[in-house]
Amino acid sequence: MRPRRFTVSPERIAGDRVTFDREETRHIASVLRLVPGDVVVAGDGRGHDYTVRLESLGETATGTIVATAGTRAEAPLAVTLVQGVPKGDRMETIVRAATELGVARIAPAITERTVVRLEPGRWRDRARRWQRVAKESAKQCGRSIVPDVDVPRPLADVLADADATAPRLCLWEGDGSPLADALATLVPPPRSLTLLVGPEGGLARAEVDVAIGLGWKVVSLGPRILRTETAGPAAIAILQFALGDLGGRTTSR
Repeated sequence: MRPRRFTVSPERIAGDRVTFDREETRHIASVLRLVPGDVVVAGDGRGHDYTVRLESLGETATGTIVATAGTRAEAPLAVTLVQGVPKGDRMETIVRAATELGVARIAPAITERTVVRLEPGRWRDRARRWQRVAKESAKQCGRSIVPDVDVPRPLADVLADADATAPRLCLWEGDGSPLADALATLVPPPRSLTLLVGPEGGLARAEVDVAIGLGWKVVSLGPRILRTETAGPAAIAILQFALGDLGGRTTSR
């Protein structure tokens, strides 16, 4: 049986000692009922896995590192998902699926058709919650890198700040070349890529025009209109299959 996997922040690693936070300690002691001497894996969220032998299970569990390894679960393609903020808990669904599919960063954007409107402080609270979802999803799928989830910002700001040296794709049901055709032009395969997906109701024409003016390429997934919580993960899966490691093959760069 594989050792249970947990996540710790880098500052909780000091020399060969690891101190788990209270949430992970509760999971270790109360949920899984592990005991001192049991061995677990702790990922630091930045690409390193530590095999840890548990030593104490007090208010915060501690352990000793017995082995260290680099990550083997990261895709060679770093995808940034710019996601129009949807209503309800759909963003959590998107963050969870995108993390499992190897996304490197998630940049929530407030668009013309974003229904939710909050004060800046409440947006920060939402981002912290989505970051926890990304952390739990990374732990579940065996990633040792937890993707960053940004605080939501106006779409115009996110578009302007996107890396112009890497491909930028705007997923839109209104018009655009097939995604497969766009991928065929990416030679050699890029190391990073930014994908824009609108909220429910999609992106407004004016927003797409702004993206085009900044150098984004409009692409389509085909004749069917997908829900926003389906569109992003579906496109990421295609990107990781074509340019990354989804499907089990190893891609050398």
